[in-house]
This record gives sequence, structure tokens and C-alpha cells, in this order.
Amino acid sequence: MKIHSGTLYWPTTTDNDLSIIKNPIAPFYEVIIIGGGIAGFLVAHACLEAGLKVALIEKEDIAMGSTAANTGILHYSNDIMLHELIEQIGEKNAVRFYSMCYEAIQDIETIAQTLPDQADFRRRQSICFASKTRDTTKLLREFKALHTHGFPCEYWNDVIIKERLGFEKDGALVTLNDAEFNPVKFVQCLAEQCQQKGLHIYTNIMVNVLEDTNEGTILHTINGQFATRNVIFATGYQNLPYGQLKGTNLKRSYAIVTNAIDNFKPWYEQSLIWETKRPYLYMRTTPDNRIIVGGLDEDKAKVPKSEGKLEKQSNKLLGLLHELFPQVDVKIDYSYCATFGDSIDYLPYIGEHPDHPHYYYLLGHGGNGTVYGMLGANILTDLLQGLPNDDARIVTLARKNGIT
Repeated sequence: MKIHSGTLYWPTTTDNDLSIIKNPIAPFYEVIIIGGGIAGFLVAHACLEAGLKVALIEKEDIAMGSTAANTGILHYSNDIMLHELIEQIGEKNAVRFYSMCYEAIQDIETIAQTLPDQADFRRRQSICFASKTRDTTKLLREFKALHTHGFPCEYWNDVIIKERLGFEKDGALVTLNDAEFNPVKFVQCLAEQCQQKGLHIYTNIMVNVLEDTNEGTILHTINGQFATRNVIFATGYQNLPYGQLKGTNLKRSYAIVTNAIDNFKPWYEQSLIWETKRPYLYMRTTPDNRIIVGGLDEDKAKVPKSEGKLEKQSNKLLGLLHELFPQVDVKIDYSYCATFGDSIDYLPYIGEHPDHPHYYYLLGHGGNGTVYGMLGANILTDLLQGLPNDDARIVTLARKNGIT
């Protein structure tokens, strides 16, 4: 399935021509990862650090699927607020899940610090403003929940918002220690680093058949057979080679990237901006002084074929930017539509298939997919080594809205 259309921005920001070493297929791998995006390389990196022999298979080019359309925003908050998640899965599990997300951003930063230009990783604060006056009640309740459990945050009233952002809203929740990065640069540089550590990468190869044997699984492709003990599916929003998700919704979302501007006054510290409304509008800036604006999600999985549809939605996004920052004189340089998915219970799908041992999944469905990819890489590496990981039960595939 084609998962994005239009003109993508991130692939134009890097001239990293990843030179893939043409390793002969090894007789056996301890782990084979299907999927060459952010999640795939995060778990590959973790497995290599654990000393496992790993191969990664991607049906297209590295970082050109969902990663290329990723806006590079890293929140520890999620599409479901902490106080809402507490009601859903209990206080202990909800707080731990938020802690996992907070720690995952730290882990991503640690990896980024080993990469050229740190993949443009920058710590940012996130400002979630009340789309309507009544939403301030929800934001205050969330501020109390986050603050009570030790997560760094602030609450801004209408006076502070006007002073620091220039537009008028009744309230905003500010979460600290979030981040932004360049997802394509991150994956390309991490792929090169993983190759140097022994990862075998195979691109433009489709896995046609999965054959189980007494020793493990054989992956059949037109380029040869791959034998492994464990398979990890990190396929993003593409169809799964095995299994079916029970509680997921595929949608499409739109984004624009503007031309560069001279300054961001009064955009306070180039913070990440989003809102309480669902679907929500979100904004960030880039190292070359552009603005990325996204939103207008639609309950359709396929990206539109019509250029007119994309143009219409792109102009709407530009109009929403101007509503908040009318003084910003920009035009659209890049615009695209991309497929994404979220789960009914707002949790990612991470773990071993409940009925098929040694088939593992790392599917970060939701608005926080990169963060889920990192925390999932940590969980799966433990599971692969037979080590206990209590966090796995929170995102287990055996839950009601898991996998079949």
C-alpha cells in the first residue's frame, strides 16, 4: 500500500548516501527484523548491543516509508492523557507507561549523540493549548496528575500564553524535556552505525513466505532464504506478513513545511505546539528555520490520488498557522499526506505473538510512534534473551485489543 503522497521534506535534508554492504546471507541469524524504518533500526541497535547476530530486511529503501513522513516530534505525553490512562489501566500501569515514554526520549538522545550532527536532536518543551475554554478543566486535571507523579510540567494561564506566544487561549499545559529530531537523518546514520557493528541489511527485498521448522523460521524471498530463530515485525502501517491487529484504525493525515523565515518572535523558544482538540493541530520548527504544520486527520487509510485534495488541505493548514501567528509571512514549500494508525486503547503493539512463539511485534501505532519504537526495542531485547521485563505486560499483544 502506498502510504504517502505529495512532496516530502526530510529526504531533502540529508545527502547521506547509505552504502549498504552486500553481505552474503548467513546460514542462520538469531534475529531477523522485517522493516527498515525507525522502529526497525532501534531494535536492531538494541539487539546488536546485546551481542545478537541480526539481519534486517526492508522491501523498499531505508527510511523511505513512514519514517520519511514522520514529523520528528518526541513527546513523553500521549494521545491519551495520563489521568485518562489511569482510569483505563490503573494508576501503577499508567504512570509506568508514561515513565517508559519519558525514559525512551532519554535513550533516543543517547543514541543521537553518537551520530553525525546528532541527527538534529534538540530538547524542546511542548505547549498543549486549550482549543476551547472548557478544555482548561481537562488540562488542569492533567497538570495535577503529571505533577503528582513527578513529571516535569507547567500550567500557563491566558496572560502567560498571550505574553509568550502572542495569541489568545484560556490555558495551556507545558511538558518539559520533550524533543525534536530529523527522522530520516537519524535512521540513515543509525543504519550505517549498525552495519559497522555487524548488522546485515537487505533492501528492496520482499518476504514472500514464512516457513516454520523445528529449528526456527525460514523467510523465503526471491533473493534467497533466511533462517532465524526469532522474527521481529517492525512494518509500521503496512500489512503484516503474519497476524492481524484487532484494535487498530488506519487514517491519513496532512502536513506542510514552509519556507525559511528570519525569526520566530513571539514563538516562545521554538516550542512544540499542539492542542486539546481531536484530531489536533501540531507545529514545530526546523534547524533551517522552517515551520512544519500537521493535522486534519481523516478516517481513510489510503492517501488521496487527487492533487487538488492535497492542495486544499495544505492551504487549510497554512490558514490555521496564520490564525495563531498572523504576523508570520510564509508560503508552502512542501506538502504531503501520509497514512498512520492508532490503537483503540491508545497503546502500542509490542511483544511476542500469544499463539506463535518467536514471532515478535514492534508496532508503534499512535501519535508517539518513535518513542514507542525505543521503549519497544528495550522490551523486545530482554524478551529475546529470556530476561524478565515487567513493562511488557502493559503493551502485550495478548490484551483484548491485541493481535490474532
